[in-house]
Parts: sequence; structure tokens; C-alpha cells
Amino acid sequence: MKTIKDSVHDHIRVHGVARELLDTPEVQRLRRIAQLGTVSLVYPSANHTRFEHSLGVYHLACEALEGLGIEGKQAERVHAAAMLHDVGHGPFSHNLESLTHRRTGRYHDDVRELLADGRVGDVLREHDLEPETVAGLVAGEGRFGQLVSGELDVDRMDYLVRDAHHTGVPYGTIDHGRLVRELTFTDGELVLAEGNVQTAESLLVARALMNPTVYSHSVARISKAMLRRAAERLLEAPEAGVDAEILQRMDDYDLTVALRNCEATSAFSRRLDHRDLFKRAVWAEIDDVPDGIIEADHEAIRKFEREIAERASVDPAHVILDVPSRPSMTESTSRVMVNGEMRRLGEQSPLVGALRAAQYSQWRLGVYSPAELRDRVGRAAVDVLGLDIEGALVTEVRDGVETTLDEFVD
Repeated sequence: MKTIKDSVHDHIRVHGVARELLDTPEVQRLRRIAQLGTVSLVYPSANHTRFEHSLGVYHLACEALEGLGIEGKQAERVHAAAMLHDVGHGPFSHNLESLTHRRTGRYHDDVRELLADGRVGDVLREHDLEPETVAGLVAGEGRFGQLVSGELDVDRMDYLVRDAHHTGVPYGTIDHGRLVRELTFTDGELVLAEGNVQTAESLLVARALMNPTVYSHSVARISKAMLRRAAERLLEAPEAGVDAEILQRMDDYDLTVALRNCEATSAFSRRLDHRDLFKRAVWAEIDDVPDGIIEADHEAIRKFEREIAERASVDPAHVILDVPSRPSMTESTSRVMVNGEMRRLGEQSPLVGALRAAQYSQWRLGVYSPAELRDRVGRAAVDVLGLDIEGALVTEVRDGVETTLDEFVD
């Protein structure tokens, strides 16, 4: 057994199959992948990694299994899945996942090949665990897969607390101890036991508050979009010799060096290195954006970018269109026991409707460009996208005079 001091959970005791998985190259690679991607450009202390998070998820999985009375081989499978649940992440975590998925057809939780081969596969088989079964748990399959990847999973419980801790933002604070203690199975579904509607609501509220403040902060979105554009150019540059499979197995440092050394991506890399980011030329609410724009696929979005650049008479590299998916709240499907009946949180809690409305009002389409071009690009984007609203344009350079807290961190 190994005891590790953790900034969130204090001492974490790692034993059994998890202890041996800890020192595999696949898990150690997670030390070099930032948990929050480019969010450290907003919150400088947000430099925690997927490795720390994986330890936290393993720790909470152990506590949940103990509370559920699960031991033996089944517990070992879940321990392994918790430790390995993020080994499929590419560099900068989720920031490039849409890019690599378009080319490989895999998301980060599709780890069957990774778990079957190499040292990880050897360790699992040495402990009489089937890599295929553990991979299924990582993907959220089956009764116990819900613990690793589901509406009430220990993954979510750890990252909310950990991300809040490292950013200094207090909104992710949840009673994760109570959450794992109150988990139970009813008819094969993972639910929170009687008397825990407020406990489930706390998870929902924390996620709803962390989203605009951290995960979808405007600077985080701009830097993520710039990184994604740079990585796309890297894949398209023959001299780089990088394909999606290679990119997916890089760590943050590998990708940073590759972007710096490739002529097609060096300008983007320099901007990211120096935090010389694009600015918002358009920041439009969901009701002001045509449905066709919101539903547009990647190729359609790139076509819009070229049209905006042509209309504004600027280099297409200086226009990025960032269209989030429609607002969703998967946490609202969490199950709680109420008066002996299993109910979805969205059916039981009046908070869900209010939080959905808040999420809807926070949605923004972004068009980004260098600061000196944003007036031209913004007006061209309004015309090309059919927004027809002056309120979406961002034309003032904020200088810190009579600003809000949000403006200080922009």
C-alpha cells in the first residue's frame, strides 16, 4: 500500500491493483496533462493535473464501495476503472477532444485498446481482471459503471471540489463525503438515499455556478478555440508529421513543442505562450442566433469563418467562430429516493427549472479576432451570420476603470 498526500482529500491510500497501475506509463502521463486545459490563463493557480484528479476519483470510489458493501473482485474492477478513467485524454484534456474525435471516432472514455495492451493490460491480467470489463466501467456501462461515469459519479464529485480548490473559486464546494455515503442501488440504478434531495441539488448548483465562472469563462473559451485551431493546422501540415492518433497520445508539453516548431502554427503558439489572445468581436445570446448556426457542423462553421474573413477583408486565420452546443443539464437526471419512490431530480426539485433558465441566458456565440481587427470582423460576422443586432458587437477595450471582477480576469 502507498499513502499519498492530496491537497483535497488529505491522505489517499492506494492498494491492490490501483497501486500497481499508479506507476504505469499510461497513468504517469496524466501528470503532464492539465486538468482544466487553458483555464490557467484566467486563474493562474489552476495548474492541477489529470493525475491528481485520478487519485481523487479512486479515493472517492473506494469510499463509495465501502458504503455500498462491495468487496472482492468487483471492487477491484471499479478501483482499476477509477484510476484509469482519464488515460484516454489527449493534451490539454477536453480542449481538443472534438478535433480528435472527428478523425479517430473515439472520445476520451473509449479506452479499450489502451487497456488491452502495454503495461496496463499486463497489470490488469496479473490481477485476474479483464481489460474489456474495466474499459466498460470507464465508459459507464453496467451497474457499477454508474459510479465511474454517470449522473452521480465520483468523477464529478472530485473535479468540482478540486477545480474550485485550485482556481480559488468557492462555487464548486459540495459535501462529497455525504454524497458518497448516501449512494445506494435501487432496481439496478444508482440513487441517493431518502432525505437527500438537497444533497443532489448541491451538485447541480455547484456545476451550474462553475460553468460560467470557470469552465466557460470567455478567456478560457478564446484560448481553447485558439489552441484547437492551432492543433487543426498542425494536423494539416505535412511537414509536422502528426496525425490524430499521434496527437491523442501526446501530453501538454509534446503538443506545445510541436506547435512552436511548426511554421503553420508558430504564430498561434506565440500568442498562447505570451497570452496575447484574440478578443471577442461578437458575443451573442442564444435567442439572437439562427438555429442553422447553432446546429452547424464543423465544415459549415469553417465556411462561415471564411465568409466573415472575406467580408471583413482580413486573413482567415484571424477569424474564429465559436458555437457552443445547446445548453444541457445532465445532472438533472440524477435519481433520488423520495417517500420510498425513485424520482429524477428534475421532477422533484424546483431549482432545476431556474438553473436551466440561467444556463440558457448564459449561453453565448463568440467570434474572436486580434484586438485591432475586432470592429471590422464583428460587423462582418453580424452580417454573414444574420444576427442583425448591435448588442452582440464588442467594440470597447476595457481598461480596468470602474470595471467588475469579471473584467479584471478577462
